[in-house]
Amino acid sequence: MHHSTHSQKIVIAGGGVMGSAIAYFLARHPRFSGEITVLERDPTYAQASSALSASSIRQQFSQPVNIAASQFGIEFLRNIKQHLAVDGDLPEIGLAERGYLYLATQAGAATLRENHATQRALGVEVALLEPDALRQRFPWLNVDDLALGSLGLSGEGWFDGYGLLMAFKQKARSLGVQYVKAEATGFAHSAGRVNAVILQGGAQLPCDWAVNAAGAWARPLLVGTGLDLPVYGRRRCVYAFASPAKTPDCPLVIDTSGLWFRPEGEIWICGLPPAEGHDDNDAPLEVDHELFDQAWLTLAHRVPEFEALRLQRAWAGYYEYNTHDQNALLGPHPALPNLLLANGFSGHGLQQSPAVGRGLAEWICEGRYTSLDLSPLSAQRLLRGERLVEKNVI
Repeated sequence: MHHSTHSQKIVIAGGGVMGSAIAYFLARHPRFSGEITVLERDPTYAQASSALSASSIRQQFSQPVNIAASQFGIEFLRNIKQHLAVDGDLPEIGLAERGYLYLATQAGAATLRENHATQRALGVEVALLEPDALRQRFPWLNVDDLALGSLGLSGEGWFDGYGLLMAFKQKARSLGVQYVKAEATGFAHSAGRVNAVILQGGAQLPCDWAVNAAGAWARPLLVGTGLDLPVYGRRRCVYAFASPAKTPDCPLVIDTSGLWFRPEGEIWICGLPPAEGHDDNDAPLEVDHELFDQAWLTLAHRVPEFEALRLQRAWAGYYEYNTHDQNALLGPHPALPNLLLANGFSGHGLQQSPAVGRGLAEWICEGRYTSLDLSPLSAQRLLRGERLVEKNVI
């Protein structure tokens, strides 16, 4: 059943953090000896989500598979210098383990408690804090309308996403992975197998395995394969602001409104989901400045000292948003077993890249997930009409 992985040709469409993580884990897998080619249409990564996201990692999920993926993720990031050093050149990703703080009103408190039980059972270090405890720990926070907060005590924080991408890419190249500046446009297949990746202009690159790691641009690549992938680029803006406020020990705070903020050196960055009905698919990557006016009201409510703030700069990037259930679609294409999907991460991609890279390398080399079972994220759930839902904090 399994071809030997001797001299197999693997072609990965997309050289962002996901494609590069898969290439790295495959190149270093003891049972792999073949050629790995990564296609990246823009090596400057000007629009790549890896470069534009406010890269962070959390353990506070409700789905066990997501918790486990981030548990491996944080271990990998903590030890990145051992994993991804190239000739004594040590990558620097500035990992700051300052925690996530989810805030809930009475309406969201039950969900926080449910998630807490799941997280504790899986060994996540997380604490539920009543308003008094929140006030004591974060005196700059307005807790008047809050019922509960959930604070990650370890294994959560933020890092340099572009730095992680570059570290994976440089290490992969040092292990013989070839990066080619080209745009994949589809997959050529016959008799239930992919045999080549189609490039812009019509050329074909033959392969034994193909991987779709094209991020927000993954859907059109699959049009010719009979899979309508429910993944779209959803614009998310990040706003950097200065303020005379003092927020000592500030974690990444997720407000009850969905707005998030965290410190970044001497300033802060924040973002919030667009208004209901205004979250268009594949909107142009232009900053929505009106959205910041809304953010400012929420910021000033939650941290009264943010009443005085000044926008410094802002940028926009894409979430590769899975409209089906906002979780990854991972592993074999339902009709083409040698076409692997790594799509639809909906904002969890950077933190899940180590687990996904390791998992897909195992799938190619061993025919199954051996270290962490990622099958709950299988795209088969689209065909069965099942959803794997993260209980979002309201």
